Amino acid sequence: MLALLGFLTIFVFLALILTKRVSVIVSLIVVPIVFALIGGFGAQMGEFMLDGVKGVAPTGIMLGFAILFFGVMNNAGLFDPVISRVLRVVKGDPQKIVVGTAIIAMLAHLDGSGASTFLIAIPALLPLYDKLGMSRIVLAGVVALGAGVMNLLPWGGPTARAATALNVDTSEIFNPVIPAMVAGIVWVLLVSFWIGRKEKKRIGVADIEYDLQTELSDEERAMRRPKLFWFNLILTIITIVALVKVWLPLPIIFMIAFAVAVIVNYPRPDDQMEQVKSQAVGMITVVSIIFAAGIFTGILSGTGMITEMANSLVNVIPDGAGGMMGIIVAVTGMPLSLLFTPDAYYFGVLPIISETAAAYGVLPTHVGSAAILGQMTTGFPLSPLTASTFLLIGLAGVELADHQKFVFKWAFGTTIVMTIVAIITGVII
Repeated sequence: MLALLGFLTIFVFLALILTKRVSVIVSLIVVPIVFALIGGFGAQMGEFMLDGVKGVAPTGIMLGFAILFFGVMNNAGLFDPVISRVLRVVKGDPQKIVVGTAIIAMLAHLDGSGASTFLIAIPALLPLYDKLGMSRIVLAGVVALGAGVMNLLPWGGPTARAATALNVDTSEIFNPVIPAMVAGIVWVLLVSFWIGRKEKKRIGVADIEYDLQTELSDEERAMRRPKLFWFNLILTIITIVALVKVWLPLPIIFMIAFAVAVIVNYPRPDDQMEQVKSQAVGMITVVSIIFAAGIFTGILSGTGMITEMANSLVNVIPDGAGGMMGIIVAVTGMPLSLLFTPDAYYFGVLPIISETAAAYGVLPTHVGSAAILGQMTTGFPLSPLTASTFLLIGLAGVELADHQKFVFKWAFGTTIVMTIVAIITGVII
């Protein structure tokens, strides 16, 4: 009975999400409550939900302050010198421009937000691509590759969702895949080099100069703090090192980093609040989803639905495949980004896979690490289920089908490369 209720909960949740009948937040809250009541858990439901919310609170706080911190860094112009330097170096060489595009996309995605990455990279580079007659498909595709591999970061959506769904710390999922992520970054740069080489053969090299500063709005220029570049760079490096080394709990690190960043860059209280307001929409959206997911996972775990669903799945999985669950999850994650939203996959599918894999001795952290190698990381910038994909193709002025056709093989290749390295390093089995 519990297994059936659990599967119905997942099915209804996925159906509502995929058909866009209600918002993700509403689905995460209402659907499990309805089925918990049907199962007779009304008296204990409040306790289950509260436990779930408490469990995701650190992740929600971390995400909120990560968005604020990197928002301040971007508004202060931390990435401007690097972007400008890249543009000066590449000049009119299409091969260098494409590699530079990948680097800019990866730097811009340090905040973990696909929307902000595309809003930074595409407008900055599109005039240069058009001047040289370079393909906009290449621009959109390479930016997608750079953003995809960087979306593994702990404050990115997939890793945070995986940690929340499996009730583990994000560092337990992310830190082991750092070597794989580095391999993915190298792969993206090599792919960019190859694509750029083809563009260079197609159109040749032009002698032009391009200035990023002329593309900034007056409001953006007013927020820039070029004199604080070195301070902001050192603060960002220390913050990232502290996150990887776990010097303090991850939410605390971002809270302290944001407080230091905003008070140094914007001493006036009104300016500080403007920085918070500028990131408010993205922050509230992400954090509210995380807390709603706490209710979803709290009810499924507290009622025992997840355990019973896993037990039923164990009976239908071939004995030889159970121990390879991590590899299966890693390889299928990227293509499944075209079918599942990140919320549907991480909150609806991953917990069941994890419980099932546990029966074969596969740790939840291994399953979580495997999932983030492709599911809405390398796959998110070409999925029709994410709004940022349409922002990307809209800014670049390309069709979704053309974009997917161009970038799918390269994005899937990123997942395969990272999966191989993760297997070699023992992260997944």
